[in-house]
Amino acid sequence: MNYLPQILFAIILIAGIGFFAKNVLRLRRNINLGKDVDVSDNKPQRWKNMAKIALGQTKMVVRPIAGFLHIIVYIGFVIINIEVLEIIIDGLFGTHRIGLKVLNTSIYGFLIGSFEVLAVLVLVAVIVFWIRRNIIKIKRFLSKEMTGWPKNDGNIILYFEVVLMCLFLVMNATDVQFQELESGNVISQYLAPLFSGLSKSTLPLIERSAWWLHIIGILIFLNYLYYSKHLHILLAFPNTFYGKLIPQGQFKNNDAVTQEVKLMMDPNADPFAAPAEDAPDPEKFGASDVTDLSWVQLLNSYTCTECGRCTSECPANQTGKKLSPRKIMMDTRDRLEEVGKNIEANKGTFVDDGKQLLGDYISHEELWACTSCNACVQACPVSIDPLSIIMDMRQYLVMEQSAAPSDLNNMMGNIENNGAPWPFNQMDRLNWAEES
Repeated sequence: MNYLPQILFAIILIAGIGFFAKNVLRLRRNINLGKDVDVSDNKPQRWKNMAKIALGQTKMVVRPIAGFLHIIVYIGFVIINIEVLEIIIDGLFGTHRIGLKVLNTSIYGFLIGSFEVLAVLVLVAVIVFWIRRNIIKIKRFLSKEMTGWPKNDGNIILYFEVVLMCLFLVMNATDVQFQELESGNVISQYLAPLFSGLSKSTLPLIERSAWWLHIIGILIFLNYLYYSKHLHILLAFPNTFYGKLIPQGQFKNNDAVTQEVKLMMDPNADPFAAPAEDAPDPEKFGASDVTDLSWVQLLNSYTCTECGRCTSECPANQTGKKLSPRKIMMDTRDRLEEVGKNIEANKGTFVDDGKQLLGDYISHEELWACTSCNACVQACPVSIDPLSIIMDMRQYLVMEQSAAPSDLNNMMGNIENNGAPWPFNQMDRLNWAEES
C-alpha cells in the first residue's frame, strides 16, 4: 500500500498548524506587553455579551444589509468547514468520505447538501461584498487609512472565500461515487454535467486536485489570519467577553491620580517630604506608547475588523476633523507589531527605537478632535473601545507634558480661579440680571 499521500498530508497539516501555533504565541506575547487589568468581574454578563455579540452577531444587524450578508458568510464558512474534520481523517488514514461509513446515507446527504447550499449563499454574499467595496465604493471603505495593504486585504479575503467555496463544489461535482448516491448533491448535481465529457480517469484527478487544494487553502487561510484584519474571526469572542461593562459615559479613575489627590488632601502629609528610599517610582500618567496601555486595549487593536462603522458614526470625522477611530485602532496594532518585531530581533528585549505611538503614529490633532461622545464604542460590532486609548493619551499630554490646547488650559484656569469655565469673577455672575 502506498502511504506517500498520507505522509505528505500529515507533513502539510503539521506545518500549517505549527505555523499557526507559532503566530498565536507571538500574538499572546504582544498582547501581554500591555498593563495588567482585572476583568474577572460579573462573568455571567460577560458570557452573555459574548453569546449575543460575537456568536449572535446582534450588533452587526444594526445595518441590515451588511449584517445579513455577514451572518450568511459567518455561518456558512463555519459550518462548511465542519467537513474539514472528514478531510483530515481521510487524509491521515487514506480513506474516502469516511462520513459515509459512520453516518446513514440520508444523514450524510443532508449534511453535505446543507453545506452545498451554504456554499452558494456564501458565494453570493461575497460577490455582493466585493461589489459594495469595489464598484459601489461605499464611503467608509475609502478613508485615507484604507489604502495600500488595508484595502488589498479586504479583497484578498473575499477571493480566498470564493476559491474555497468553488473548490468544495467542484470536489463534490467530480466525485463519481458521491454523485451516484443521489443524496446531498443538491447543488453539485447541476455542476457535474460540466465535467461529463471527461474520461473516467480524468474525473478522479480533478476531484483529488480540488480536495488537496481545498485543505491546503484552508490551512493557508488559517495562517493568513494573523496578518489580516480577519483575525477578528478568532478574537471577537475573547474581545466581547472582556469588553467594557460599566456605562459608556463612565470613565474609570486613574489609581495613580487618586493616590496623588489623597496625598494632597491629607492634612498630616508633608508636601515637601522626600519619598522613602525603597518607594516605587511614580506611576506614569496616561499612555504615550502601546506598553502603557492595558492588555485589553491591545486585544482591541488586534480584534479591529476595519469595517469603519466607528469612523462613519464619529461626529468629529463627519465634520472634517482629522480623527478616525478606526485609524486609532489600526495605528495601535501597527505600533504593537513594530514593538513585537523589535523584541524578536533583540532576543526578547525591547531596544528603544526612538518611536512611540503618540506622535509617530497618532497626532495631537487627532486626539483633541474627539468629543468623547462614545459613538465609536456604540457602533463597533465587536465591543472595541477606541475612546479609552484616546483618553489615556490625552491624560499623558495633560499630566505628563502639560500639552493641553490653550482653550482647555484657559478653561481649567477659570475653573480653578472662578469656579466655572468662564472668565468671570464669581461676584459678577448676576450682573446680567441687573442690566435687564
